[in-house]
Amino acid sequence: MAEITKKIGAFSEVVLAEEKRTRRLVAIKCIPKKALEGKENSIENEIAVLHKIKHANIVSLEDIFENKSHLYLVMQLVSGGELFDRIVEKGFYTEKDASKLIQQILDAVKYLHDMGIVHRDLKPENLLYYSMEEDSKIMISDFGLSKIEGSGSVMSTACGTPGYVAPEVLAQKPYSKAVDCWSIGVIAYILLCGYPPFYDENDAKLFEQILKAEYEFDSPYWDDISDSAKDFIVHLMERDPGQRYTCDQALQHPWIAGDTALDKNIHESVSAQIKKNFAKSKWKQAFNATAVVRHMRRLQLGTSQEGQTSDRSPHSPCHERLLLPEGTEEEEEEEEEQSRQCLHTTFHEQISALVFFSKNSCTQKESADRKETWWVETSHCVGET
Repeated sequence: MAEITKKIGAFSEVVLAEEKRTRRLVAIKCIPKKALEGKENSIENEIAVLHKIKHANIVSLEDIFENKSHLYLVMQLVSGGELFDRIVEKGFYTEKDASKLIQQILDAVKYLHDMGIVHRDLKPENLLYYSMEEDSKIMISDFGLSKIEGSGSVMSTACGTPGYVAPEVLAQKPYSKAVDCWSIGVIAYILLCGYPPFYDENDAKLFEQILKAEYEFDSPYWDDISDSAKDFIVHLMERDPGQRYTCDQALQHPWIAGDTALDKNIHESVSAQIKKNFAKSKWKQAFNATAVVRHMRRLQLGTSQEGQTSDRSPHSPCHERLLLPEGTEEEEEEEEEQSRQCLHTTFHEQISALVFFSKNSCTQKESADRKETWWVETSHCVGET
């Protein structure tokens, strides 16, 4: 059976930082270089993809720099929370809401596919709301497994998240951008009932279900869902990738482009199933950038000036390739400890990240520029909720 590739994200920490000039908040993904040893190509691929894309529904890379011990990716901050959290918090939720969400995802993925990029890990956890506004847009994040299609190249690496991967990936067959469309179908299914189309405690049995595309629209959970919605899902969760809907075709389906999505409130049923089937301890953790921002704004401590944008180029790496740790073991340990102390951000500590700069990683001017750009905010400290 296919092995699911681990993502680099499992080794990184995301902290909050503030741009000094605009006081705009950003998220900085801090990746220890020791965790990257042997995986340099993966992170370089992610950076190459992020440099290439700019879309309203995709979290953007704004800057990149490094020191001896860490690589830092400065990302656009999205503070509206995870997809499932927001659905559960709603009091009213309909097919139309789900249709609008899927339309935004399709628009973004169509853009990626037109650029020759396959995400390969689309799932609800990688879908975040841009802000806490009721009508906030949805954003696609985490391009750690994404792939730029080369001329005539064929993808065959087994990767993704169990439950969302397409049958051809598990079958270890060459595959294409159609794998993303399958994942969107799975997400649409969950958005309408609150549980996954494929599930088994045994991975082998789970994969067997996916390989055969064995799923049902179970009663009573699907009784109030339109036939149009079901037809839309069937075309995306088509076992044969050659017959599967493309993003263009999905965007033209009546459930997306027409008015066949129903207005009936399905919140009670869907939210109950989400809580039952997707309850995760991380939902309860306060130590993440989104929770910090939401808490700050509740206390009217937010300092972000929305609408202002930085004139900094998003493509300014200090080096084209990574620099792995150098120097003595004692020096590396000391620098790692300093970096850890500076970058560890919780509700009990100062909000925003103090970014560690290394003159060995950048030129003196580049280092000075970044010190002028990113700053630790020391005036805000909030208690744990």
